[in-house]
Amino acid sequence: MVVRVRVVRHSGLRRRALRRRVLWSGGEALVTLGVVLLLLVVHQVWWTNREAREGAEREVRALERAWDGGSGGRGDSRTAVGAPTASSPTTTSAPAASSTRSPERPAGAAAPSPDWSRAYAILTIPRLHLRVPVAEGVSKGGVLDKGYVGHYPGTQQPGQAGNFALAGHRNTHGEPFRYLNRLAPGDTVRVETRSATYTYAVDTILPQTTAHDGSVIRAVPRSTVRPGHGYRVPGYYLTLTTCTPEYTSKYRLVVWGKLVSMRPR
Repeated sequence: MVVRVRVVRHSGLRRRALRRRVLWSGGEALVTLGVVLLLLVVHQVWWTNREAREGAEREVRALERAWDGGSGGRGDSRTAVGAPTASSPTTTSAPAASSTRSPERPAGAAAPSPDWSRAYAILTIPRLHLRVPVAEGVSKGGVLDKGYVGHYPGTQQPGQAGNFALAGHRNTHGEPFRYLNRLAPGDTVRVETRSATYTYAVDTILPQTTAHDGSVIRAVPRSTVRPGHGYRVPGYYLTLTTCTPEYTSKYRLVVWGKLVSMRPR
């Protein structure tokens, strides 16, 4: 009987061992990459939201204390541009659309300059259970990533003739406008300043337009991409903008409202 002995070549063993090491190392690298990506997602989606919301809530409380306490409190310099003064006329309903004078200050009065580093108003949307500070500008690091809503420079201030236009994140960093798409005509939006509370009623919604459709924040807001959406006559408008669809910045969702009342503080 012939006994055959299997000959194992060392070179074959080394190749198999090398393949196993490569596969093992590749698996470890993929697992590590997955953990890192997961941590980044958790940080972006959860931690930035928590941090921004807590900061925004603190800012709202600080503004309320400053307004209720008169002088001496934090935020005393946060006067809204064009905020009504003691000698300003007040109204309980929106002025006529053809009016060209702001109801907030006497003719010839200079508007105070905004403090670009601090919030100066509070935006409240009851349907969304939202109460968030409003700051000047729409920069990410300086305003939006703090969980604030940002006021577009060059647009009007609350209660003034023209368009009071705001932007906010829809996802991450507090995502104040996460559910902006849930608003419907007739919903109310309040803007509080040191001097007054302005109430706007949602009038129309533009579900999607391009990120470069700047006409939606003009004094008479109207989309140039979707010409059937917007207005043709001067008025007292509110514009809220955010990104759409969720977790992208490809398009913009726009909500328009009209001023219906102003109540002095």
